[in-house]
Amino acid sequence: MQNAKTMQYERTRRFERKPYSEVIAYSLGVKEDKKRKWIDLTGRAINISEAGICIETEYPLTPGHMLWFNNGLDNKAGFVRWSARYDDKFRAGIELDGNNIKQLDEATEIFIKRLEEIEKRCDNSDEKPEAIMSSIKNAFDDMLNSCRLFEIAVNDEEIIKDARIRFRQKTNKIFSKSYCINRARTWPQGYQGDYKTLESIYRNTPLSSGFGYYLDLYCLGWPLGRGVRNRLQKLKDILKEEISYRQNPKILNIACGSCREVFELAGVIEKSGAKITCIDLDDDALAFAANRLSFTNISPAISNQVVLRKYNALRMFDDELNMTEFGKQDIIYSIGLFDYLDTEFLIKLFRALYELLNQGGVLIISFKDAMRYRSQEYHWIVDWDGFLQRTEEDFMDIFSKANIPMHYISEQREETGVIVFYTVRK
Repeated sequence: MQNAKTMQYERTRRFERKPYSEVIAYSLGVKEDKKRKWIDLTGRAINISEAGICIETEYPLTPGHMLWFNNGLDNKAGFVRWSARYDDKFRAGIELDGNNIKQLDEATEIFIKRLEEIEKRCDNSDEKPEAIMSSIKNAFDDMLNSCRLFEIAVNDEEIIKDARIRFRQKTNKIFSKSYCINRARTWPQGYQGDYKTLESIYRNTPLSSGFGYYLDLYCLGWPLGRGVRNRLQKLKDILKEEISYRQNPKILNIACGSCREVFELAGVIEKSGAKITCIDLDDDALAFAANRLSFTNISPAISNQVVLRKYNALRMFDDELNMTEFGKQDIIYSIGLFDYLDTEFLIKLFRALYELLNQGGVLIISFKDAMRYRSQEYHWIVDWDGFLQRTEEDFMDIFSKANIPMHYISEQREETGVIVFYTVRK
């Protein structure tokens, strides 16, 4: 028996329904443990109109769900407007999307075909690498512009997230040939921005062969990729300057990852008598750092200048705990981590880290400036959406709310301008 809401909705139909009995394969994005999960389902179509379709399915669809159809329909997606239970199954009225999804799908199909044609050219010894790279760039530019226009037109974060998942499924066959793209879609280390991924960006060397080589090369050339490599050099320059005029400084490196900058500044650290504590939650990252540092005179195995410690940086908003665990510091720094933390927590964390500084100490912070790169590269091509989209105004607002005096803050950028550094003095 139909419920009252269903009957009322059906009385207001604008288009005539016609019988339509077909098996419908569809996908649905659902939230589980704060993550977006993609599930594939089937149902039976009952009737259809120009603007909608009624289906019967075993899954408990509810109003607000968005379905993505995988066969039999020109319209590729639709919204559940009503649902009702019939015995052991559910019936739902779906309002079909007329334009946005269809346009995105058409752009995706063209994109895939263009990449397949470019891949064939890679077997031609007469093809110049520069021409192949130019064709790849043009194909990506067109696709990413379509993604941007889709985001503007839809303006619904959950629908956009579903569309991104679906896009990555459609393009997985060809993109799986790229080490860089595949790694930043699957995150085998278990979290985004892991040290192995950053190491591959630092090395700036394609690890794939054939067409995958060119895809690697293209991704490594993204503005944010260049910015990350420059970020490392800028960090080393700042640290070297700060360490050089201090005697036996105490340094805290938060979310240290591979400790590449510590390794490359080993001589400076040794000469200054600095003691640096490097914390991270990833055991593999700490082991990698220990192995790398074993080739220096500041190796934890032979010196007390560097301590590698497993510790959760998210506990560092507590002043008393920080003093117990680390004590006052002369230099505190982190690159990358702060982009992943929500604003309210970041305000508390900056207050606590500023409090942990000795008088004359410095807090070194870096952010990605969302005005200087194209987010679609990271949200559609790869699955790297953990870092928040912030601007220079957002950064300064965070400092203000953390009660950090503005006249103690200085700003500088790495060469591309994508990543901004703030040095906060006490």
